[in-house]
Amino acid sequence: MYLITVLGNLLIILAIISDSHLHTPMYFFLCNLSFADICFTSTIIPKMLWNIQTHNTVITYEGCIIQTYFFLLFGGLDIFLLTVMAYDRFVAICHPLHYMVIMNPWVCGFLVLSTFIVSFLCSLLQTLMVVQLSFCTNREIPQFFCETSRVVKLACSDTFVCDTVMYSAAALLGGSSLTGILYSYSKIVSSINGISSAQGKYKAFSTCASHLSVVSLFYCSVLGMYLSTADTLSSHSSATASVMYSVVTPMLNPFIYSLRNKDIKEALKVFFGKESIKGITVLGRKTCH
Repeated sequence: MYLITVLGNLLIILAIISDSHLHTPMYFFLCNLSFADICFTSTIIPKMLWNIQTHNTVITYEGCIIQTYFFLLFGGLDIFLLTVMAYDRFVAICHPLHYMVIMNPWVCGFLVLSTFIVSFLCSLLQTLMVVQLSFCTNREIPQFFCETSRVVKLACSDTFVCDTVMYSAAALLGGSSLTGILYSYSKIVSSINGISSAQGKYKAFSTCASHLSVVSLFYCSVLGMYLSTADTLSSHSSATASVMYSVVTPMLNPFIYSLRNKDIKEALKVFFGKESIKGITVLGRKTCH
């Protein structure tokens, strides 16, 4: 599953970069989302696979803090990019005539840079709060990675300030992102309902279907994980939900976007066609030698 996740998202990135027809705001954001998914899973899964292979579930304190930081960084980046992509679809459907003016390269670059900066600051703040805590030796985390709320519960010192910052950041950033997505889609649905022809409605909705599927899968699994975290006896259900959004969702993203997108499929065909031609040319040169 990890290899499929990395290779699938890498193919999406290569297809978008190699095909000039895909150099549009929507695919620019998708390219960054695929990059974030690769980094997000690579923060968690390789260590887990190593633990399974060596039958050793120990992680050092420093390793746990580093994993927590990058987990929050790329997890937050995923959330913010999904929000930006919802805004992009809102502009494309509700303001189609002004789309290329509103979503110009400078705006797209600024939006992506902003998501990186906010994710960096948010993960840094929460990680620093965790570093302030005192931990007893040889504590067990009921999770297959250093999930922040589980780590905080194992602290021997007072965690009130850390809990306040952690849940405030989650409520503020996660809530604002979800609000932005819901607002964008409420306007999109209203705009689609105003289209007279059924073919026009289908075409408008099809541009949002893939993104809406990914958003639903991601937020449902994250919500399930954090709800199950509130119950200390539900470590199994928490781990299951964590697998959903840290492994399954990033793995399914390339399939969701490529199977429902003719442009991506055509770009992949062209990309593999070019690679085949290059291979034939090289073999020909060797033969002539």
